[in-house]
Amino acid sequence: MRQAPVHAPVTASEETWGAPALAGACDVMQITKKIRTPKRTGLARICHCLRLSGLLVLAPAAMAAGAYDETPTAPLSAAAAASSDQTAAPKSWDLHAQFTAVSQLHPAFDSPYQGANSLSPAFAEKETTDVTAFLGLRLWEGAAAYLDPEVDQGFGLDDTLGMAGFPSGEAYKVGARNPYFRLPRAFVRQVIGLDGQAPPTWLEDGPNQLAGPMPADNLTITVGKYSVVDIFDTNRYANNPKADFLNWSIINSGAFDYAADAWAFTYGAALEWTQSWWTLRGGVFALSKVPNSKDIDGTFDQFELLGESEARHEVFGRPGKFKALAYVNRGRMGKYEDAVALARETSAVPSTALVRRYASRPGVAMNLEQELCADIGAFARLSVNEGAQEAFEFTEINKSLAAGLSLRGDRWNRPDDTVGLAAVVNGLSSAARDYLAAGGLGVLVGDGRLPDYGWEKILETYYSRKIVEHLTVSADFQYVVDPAYNRDRGPVSIFALRVHAEF
Repeated sequence: MRQAPVHAPVTASEETWGAPALAGACDVMQITKKIRTPKRTGLARICHCLRLSGLLVLAPAAMAAGAYDETPTAPLSAAAAASSDQTAAPKSWDLHAQFTAVSQLHPAFDSPYQGANSLSPAFAEKETTDVTAFLGLRLWEGAAAYLDPEVDQGFGLDDTLGMAGFPSGEAYKVGARNPYFRLPRAFVRQVIGLDGQAPPTWLEDGPNQLAGPMPADNLTITVGKYSVVDIFDTNRYANNPKADFLNWSIINSGAFDYAADAWAFTYGAALEWTQSWWTLRGGVFALSKVPNSKDIDGTFDQFELLGESEARHEVFGRPGKFKALAYVNRGRMGKYEDAVALARETSAVPSTALVRRYASRPGVAMNLEQELCADIGAFARLSVNEGAQEAFEFTEINKSLAAGLSLRGDRWNRPDDTVGLAAVVNGLSSAARDYLAAGGLGVLVGDGRLPDYGWEKILETYYSRKIVEHLTVSADFQYVVDPAYNRDRGPVSIFALRVHAEF
């Protein structure tokens, strides 16, 4: 389900807004997705999805192909911005498209037992495919509306179950054998310039980004339907399952239980205040009607409040960012110990669905990105949440630490290629461990028992290679120790092939 993420438009206050930077291709749509896939996969299904989505994407792509420029979309320097401003005018509309297909498999692994939410120990292979159009229209000065219609198809491994840090951010919690239409984003963004000393920068045309001047100091308001992680918890090197890492707990903070439907999107509003070297963000978003469900509570009776601070800095002349985020979910959720107590009284399997009441679930996350040299960047994420209540939207992770490196291919004369290496360790609270040990099922995990708890440890590496203009192919490998916190199962090796095109 991450964001979804994916994967996703970056906010107007980001200095690297829309820039692929060292992470590789498009920095659009960090759709933290969770799709599942049929057993029959491959070229036939991809072609079928493309045929059905032709009117949605291929025709608009042909119209826009001549105007699209795949230079990095980061804001230009002041001098370059002034030069651009003399020769270019703000665009009144834009149209872009993308296609991503991921095939993922794991060989058989050791497993003395399994439960309803276990990763199958037998060989398994699944695929996901999505085709998206990005439509932008300028409304008035500083304001624009965006629509992102999309066609999805496929499933994640074991229907997106079996690991807390699920191995594909391109897989949603719901899937379909045949392509289906969705509208994951429909929002309006207003940028209000503030009096400041810094000259405006020039934003290049890109997905969910209209070309035009951008005040360096500004207030940015985003209202509508989109993903929380389009704006919060972003990272230059690990953020986009279409271009860089795939694992949910690497592309986002593992213990950040952000508001989302089963596809990682929701309704809400965010305000960003950017001045000089810092940005403050705040937002309110609707939670699902029921934890981990497809329907959003549009009344905002159940909601998430969150805030994030960002500090931009330089270390030995190399740019970096540090972000600190805090959030609280308010909704009807079950307490683990209440579910276990009820199960003992009734001689049944514990279920948090039977003990839900209106409560709060807070959490915090810290996020660092740092350029080490011209072609190498590092990142780290640390997050923790209140572990007494069930996970509401994301996954069963109460504490998580991730770190990694991103290397651009300059050193072997492939500047558009990227290599990534990252590791993450995920953990549970004692209450969550007791619940799973008693046979309870979570959002993604539940082996029916948990006699020997261990931290879930994941190592991921990928190589993204540019084939031709607008087309990249990536190979990805993940090694998982103690999947779903169970020392009795695994380890698991997971292989993936990703094809991504931008128009």
